[in-house]
Amino acid sequence: MQKKLTFIALLLMALLMSVRPLCAQNYPSNNDFLWVTVPDHPDWLYKSGETASVEVQLYRYGIPQEAEVAYEIAKDMMPAERTGKLSLKNGRAVLKLGTLKDPGFLDCKFSVEIDGLKSHHHVKVGFSPEQLKPYTSEPKDFDEFWTTSLSQARKHPLSFTMRKVDAYTTDEFDCFLVKILYDGTHSVYGYLTKPKKTGKYPVVLCPPGAGIKTIKLPMRNTYYAKNGFIRLEIEIHGLNPELSDDTFKEISTAFTHENGYLENGLDNKDNYYMRHVYVACVRCIDFLTQLDEWDGKNVAVQGGSQGGALSIVTAGLDSRVTHCVANHPALSDMAGYKAGRAGGYPHFNKENGMLTDQKILTMSYFDVVNFAKRVKADFFMTWGYNDNVCPPTTSYIVWNLVTAPKEALVTPINEHWTSETTNRRQMQWIKQRLK
Repeated sequence: MQKKLTFIALLLMALLMSVRPLCAQNYPSNNDFLWVTVPDHPDWLYKSGETASVEVQLYRYGIPQEAEVAYEIAKDMMPAERTGKLSLKNGRAVLKLGTLKDPGFLDCKFSVEIDGLKSHHHVKVGFSPEQLKPYTSEPKDFDEFWTTSLSQARKHPLSFTMRKVDAYTTDEFDCFLVKILYDGTHSVYGYLTKPKKTGKYPVVLCPPGAGIKTIKLPMRNTYYAKNGFIRLEIEIHGLNPELSDDTFKEISTAFTHENGYLENGLDNKDNYYMRHVYVACVRCIDFLTQLDEWDGKNVAVQGGSQGGALSIVTAGLDSRVTHCVANHPALSDMAGYKAGRAGGYPHFNKENGMLTDQKILTMSYFDVVNFAKRVKADFFMTWGYNDNVCPPTTSYIVWNLVTAPKEALVTPINEHWTSETTNRRQMQWIKQRLK
């Protein structure tokens, strides 16, 4: 018996030692190079016409490097306008980035090669971004179009199936795989989590980021259910999330390229792929608000990137939404490139023939900027400046248009991600404002 206990103790020690590096790693993780870029304004923001400069620091193995760094400076998401080289002394140098006369962002990209190894970094700084305005116009029949789209869908009774998923159910909450037929033709799937304890709870809709893919790790956001929320995390393509990853990849290849569905039908607002998706999100609110466990008052939407866009769209279309949380929203001022500056994901400027007058007109019915101004719910938004997927230019444009009570968390260094701490903070933000 003693030998058995000793073996178990040694096994536990080995396991703990094997996972320890995952719990305590230095920054940067698994990278020999560390870049530090420090703008001379601590918030990385300047007034239009002010000159910005940034201190560049480069370390290898934590040791300051004497190296020559190449740089190029451009407007956010635009071609480089200035290039050069910078000599680091004791790992440091200061570079004057210049200025912008108009509101926007400058992006400075750095690269270095040491002992045959290349490393890259970039930093964006803003100039009067609170003055940024959308290029995208609003169609005169915008409200009529969406009122008609929703009324047509609601001619068909909402129907759904719910199947309990034991693998994702715990002592604290139940998890169900839900299939919602929302317009007589199209469906969406989702995982619904709700507390086991009998009671009335606020509901949260979580739309997905871009892509044709399964719902990854349904258990990652169970802190919503543990904090007294009913949460529905959906996909938008009518595909069962229990399908294999290979099947999702095969379906994705039916389009011209990854996320090509965002181009499908763009010549006609009535046939555009995302019309059904926007309607689906509102119908998911119909589903959530008919649950017996709904508290009858609180309806939240929360998501990032495409999910952030769909959260804002849903809040703009549905007055029942009381709380809207969006991370770096996509689909925002998509035609902004026509103004000679950054436009929103999916960056239609990259393909020929995608910014025609007809396509731009269709985009305007689906662009987040025309929904943001209609949001009445309490609003929380977060974004980073170094994001090249959903650039800060378009995030600021959305933020500037929201007139509802709002709060921002701006994280300049972030690229296209949010931390787990930020994600949990969003849940707490909703919880503190429940009606």
